[in-house]
Amino acid sequence: MQLFTDAQFLSPYAMSVYVGLQVKAVPFALKTVDLSAGAQRQSAYAAASLTQRVPLLEDGDFQLSESSAITEYLDERLEGPALYPSAPQDKARARQVQAWLRSDLLPLRAERPTTAVFLGQKFPALTPAGQQAADKLIAAASALLPEEAPSLFGAWCIADVDLAMMLQRLVQHGDPVPASLERYARAQWEHFAVKRWLQLPR
Repeated sequence: MQLFTDAQFLSPYAMSVYVGLQVKAVPFALKTVDLSAGAQRQSAYAAASLTQRVPLLEDGDFQLSESSAITEYLDERLEGPALYPSAPQDKARARQVQAWLRSDLLPLRAERPTTAVFLGQKFPALTPAGQQAADKLIAAASALLPEEAPSLFGAWCIADVDLAMMLQRLVQHGDPVPASLERYARAQWEHFAVKRWLQLPR
């Protein structure tokens, strides 16, 4: 298998797939794509990646883009620890969390980009739109996580990494977050596969 990610390892979506591959303990080659130079739009990569984005997984002659599609594929394709809950309703809710985090909260993602998380960059105070998105995230995370729960559905799943990543946009920047959610986000950062991602050179 080959995983294509951005050259600076800043993509939260590539991170999600990288964590999934690490959890499954499958050998894979890590390839980088220079997004700043537009390499994702060059013909060879664009022909492989339907969306011309990262991540891209190559499994032999099979190619797949979009992170949640890739992690679902890995969970069905490979043995080893599960990436998703086994109970159908919990699995559906995990997918719901992933889909929501990838399609909503745009002002927060714009005002607290992943450079705040991985490179420690600082940005101005949140705008009203950014604060509204942060409040929405905190309300949803509080509703999803019982008090002091270490994971969303009783046992770790890949959606925990995705939710923690979004919370870390606030936590790592020093924005106010309820203490229980901050502890949850920091605990997810201690997962062995997340720590391997954090150790990649930037």
